[in-house]
Amino acid sequence: MPRLRPLPTVFLLGLCALGAVVLHHWHVLDRALLGYREWRSSESVRDRNLWLPDYRVEIEAKSIDGLDQELSALAFDPVRRTLYSVTNRNPELIELSLQGKLLRRIPLQGFGDPEAVEYIAPGILVITDERLQRLVKVRIDEHTDLLRAEDFQQLSLAIGLNGNKGFEGLAYDSSEKRLFVAKERDPLRIFEVRGFPHEDTGKPLAVEVLSDPQRDRELFVHDLSSLDFDSGSGNLLALSDESRLLLELDHSGRPISSLSLRGGGRSGLKRSVPQAEGVATDDMGNIYLVSEPNLFYLFRKIVVAQ
Repeated sequence: MPRLRPLPTVFLLGLCALGAVVLHHWHVLDRALLGYREWRSSESVRDRNLWLPDYRVEIEAKSIDGLDQELSALAFDPVRRTLYSVTNRNPELIELSLQGKLLRRIPLQGFGDPEAVEYIAPGILVITDERLQRLVKVRIDEHTDLLRAEDFQQLSLAIGLNGNKGFEGLAYDSSEKRLFVAKERDPLRIFEVRGFPHEDTGKPLAVEVLSDPQRDRELFVHDLSSLDFDSGSGNLLALSDESRLLLELDHSGRPISSLSLRGGGRSGLKRSVPQAEGVATDDMGNIYLVSEPNLFYLFRKIVVAQ
């Protein structure tokens, strides 16, 4: 019987290098470590956070009737108890019910590429223009039938302009008056903006923009497509379309829990979410999500026996 020749050292080293690249690209070790921390977490840790592993899908991939454009972003209005989204092909502000029913659509004029919307206060929203990295504060009421960007307060940041890899997500912390802004990728960033929207027009506009590149590099996702701030826990939700993952970030920006958006997992999804573009939570802790092409999802927290 012929002797098997040992594999060349160079070939083995190549295999090891390839394996390392694959593990790094897909963040396999990072996700496994987070899963281990979730498993070992105490009940007190779970209780004081949203704790995404306890969420299960209730409405899955519901088509939004009457809408022929793709939605981007999602925001909850606690006064009207509805959701807002935007479209960018023929720019519109979209209002949905909490069951994913189309309620109204308002044309957006002068918005080149709206990608995110966030509720600030009753009748006040902020909309992003992705490519220009512009934030626009708008006012709406029951009679609003058109929103013109030129009519409203604006802030242009223009941080690392990179085509359509600009501002993809917004979240607002009303207690601290700070707006979180997500840059999609290249590089992926979460900025904290203070001073906008400008509330006291009697005082000079003073805007502060904070970032933490080291923290953002440790987010093991390929992109950011949406953000949401949970006032109950003070944590931030970060949605990644390419990674098919929703992360819960603590006050320091460290991932503490996750929800996979792939089918067949513990969330109860039958099929993977095709292209998650927006996430929002309501004041009851429910999680809403929209995905291209115009699909609506609702996740509720279940009581898990310890």
